[in-house]
Amino acid sequence: MAMPLPMLGSGWATRLESVASALLSVDSPGTMASFRQSVPSLCRYLDLLVDWNSRLDLTAARSEDELVDVALADALVLASATAAQTPGRPPPRWVDVGSGAGAPALVLALLRPDLELTLIEPKSKRVAFLRTCAGALGLGNVEVRRCRAEQLDAQSYDVALSRATLPPDLWLSEGARLAHQSIWVLIARGAAPLSEDLRLADDRSYRWPLTGSARRALRYEATSCS
Repeated sequence: MAMPLPMLGSGWATRLESVASALLSVDSPGTMASFRQSVPSLCRYLDLLVDWNSRLDLTAARSEDELVDVALADALVLASATAAQTPGRPPPRWVDVGSGAGAPALVLALLRPDLELTLIEPKSKRVAFLRTCAGALGLGNVEVRRCRAEQLDAQSYDVALSRATLPPDLWLSEGARLAHQSIWVLIARGAAPLSEDLRLADDRSYRWPLTGSARRALRYEATSCS
């Protein structure tokens, strides 16, 4: 049985900085600035995750390095790949299906307060964790709903996101039902899923910096957007 992970408080900061430095280029100064402002909140989130994980089994991460990669890396890529919202316009409405322990959606909400995120999770104890984190971190741009994706209205969001909740091809289809602008598919291996109605608009390959795990973030749009 794996040893429980420690709560490190501000001691998470060095690992967090390593991940951000590895993934963010000089072309992402806004995301880096937002990350640095968010470091205390990210440390708080990781401590909450470690604490609740001892009772709820929220993550399979076996080391501090793996936990930081799982929590931060994908969110950084998404944050830097998404254009800043034009002042005066309503924030884009994102939905994250199968939010689980809150990564990457809660962290994305910290990095991008100009986005509005709805976190979908069917398990009540995980919903309690997500709501606790949103309150503790002061995330006014986050709503947590206890339900399943099939209970959501079609085309009710701008952007749909999920990580490992469904096989990629099934998620792409469901994401296209939920969102009318774009769908993010996060995968570790395998080919990008294909769709006759969607085109691959963005394809970002990277590795989780602390553990070396290969990742791809794929953004799809309706072919009519091309």
